[in-house]
Amino acid sequence: MQPLKIAFSTLACPDWSWHDVLHHGPAFGYQGVEVRLLNRETNLLTIADLQPQHWHTRQQELRNAGFQVCGLASSIRLDETSPAARSQQLETGRRYLELSAALGAKFIRVFGDVLPPDSVPEERQAAFRWIAEGLQQLGDLARPYDIQILLETHGDFSASAPSAEAMQLADHSHVGLVWDTHHPWRFHGEDLAESWNCLKRWTRHTHWKDSVLLPEASHNSEQAQQAGQAAAALMAGHRHADYVLFLGGEFPSRECLQLLLNDGYDGWHSLEWEKMWHPELLGPEVALPLFPRKLQFLAETLV
Repeated sequence: MQPLKIAFSTLACPDWSWHDVLHHGPAFGYQGVEVRLLNRETNLLTIADLQPQHWHTRQQELRNAGFQVCGLASSIRLDETSPAARSQQLETGRRYLELSAALGAKFIRVFGDVLPPDSVPEERQAAFRWIAEGLQQLGDLARPYDIQILLETHGDFSASAPSAEAMQLADHSHVGLVWDTHHPWRFHGEDLAESWNCLKRWTRHTHWKDSVLLPEASHNSEQAQQAGQAAAALMAGHRHADYVLFLGGEFPSRECLQLLLNDGYDGWHSLEWEKMWHPELLGPEVALPLFPRKLQFLAETLV
């Protein structure tokens, strides 16, 4: 069996700088990182350490550390329907592609986010076409860089069917999916094999997390509400879950890994420990070192 490619999203460590990520990531057993934010800034284009004049230094640091930036997780929301918003999305995508290429990242994550309800089928189909068009336009921009534009199973695209429909409409060589393995299972009750069979032809990257079901009052603290509001401001489709340390909850992780490896998936397995949006979670110094060891253990003990 090939060694697993294991990464983490910087959602886990909202207060870390670039140099913190570069120091702790390899030390905690990771081969790569998915950059969502640094020092709580989610717009990577504004971060001082990631400006063009520093790209050569960042490249050298990554080589010296034997570490990779597997992808950049943007806040691009393709459901926004105004021409001005679409123009801004494409410009943001272009600049993210330049940054991705400089850092050696192979994908940019985007959102479909929110769809009109099933009760208005004409509007819903128009929204699918609009989102697919945006994916195609970003894919065209990404092709010269050989970078993938990946729609995440998030928001109204947490269910597998809408994600598959968007992929079929986009039908682009440089457009694919981030399969957040948790979301279709938790939010829509999908069987993992059902989700995987629906999405596997387009899946280029995976997110991993674990959760339990707790009473509603457990996440009603003022701090939790403020963090949830901040998440919703970026991603209207953001949903709450009661996250726990990997393998400490109800998510069928062994079954999920078995499905992926049986079908030859060789992409990244990225822990998305949402400390940024769930401040009640344990810190990165606790959560991050556990995931590589636990995932490797699962892989080594698969039947």
